[in-house]
Amino acid sequence: MTTPAPDNTWSPEVYRELRSHAERLMAGERGGHTLEPTALAHEVWLRLLQSRNASELDRAAFLGLAAQAMRRILTEHARARSSAKRGGGARRTTLGGMAQATQPQDFALDLDAALSELEAIDPDLARVVELRFYAGSSVEEIAEVLQSSPRTVKRRWRFARAWLQQYMREHAS
Repeated sequence: MTTPAPDNTWSPEVYRELRSHAERLMAGERGGHTLEPTALAHEVWLRLLQSRNASELDRAAFLGLAAQAMRRILTEHARARSSAKRGGGARRTTLGGMAQATQPQDFALDLDAALSELEAIDPDLARVVELRFYAGSSVEEIAEVLQSSPRTVKRRWRFARAWLQQYMREHAS
């Protein structure tokens, strides 16, 4: 697959911003995570470079696609890690005979499930969360991507956070 010639969207500053956000995002992951921030940033960068008409993207479109790519990559990585062929469903039995999961429930998978449900209810709310959480976008950047006002984005962000917290509490394993 050929990569398009870089333009201002694909500047080193944009890559550094993407890498910086990958570091912040990965800092919240469990210890010993096998996906490093640099690898996450590179994977997002490569996926975006390989997308159709990538060189025509403006900054807002780039941020939107970067958020979706980060979500997909982290979710794919979490699914692969917890798949049965890698022992992800393994249980251990304690002396008391109680079965326990060897690993805590994966936040990336829980968040992806919650976002998928939120997307079915209101795609714009899910988009705000993706842009804010996965791409680290500011309220103003999100407003630009969604073509809405910053006030509307703030309201959607507050609502989406509250909805996600409630969903996670109700669906906690």
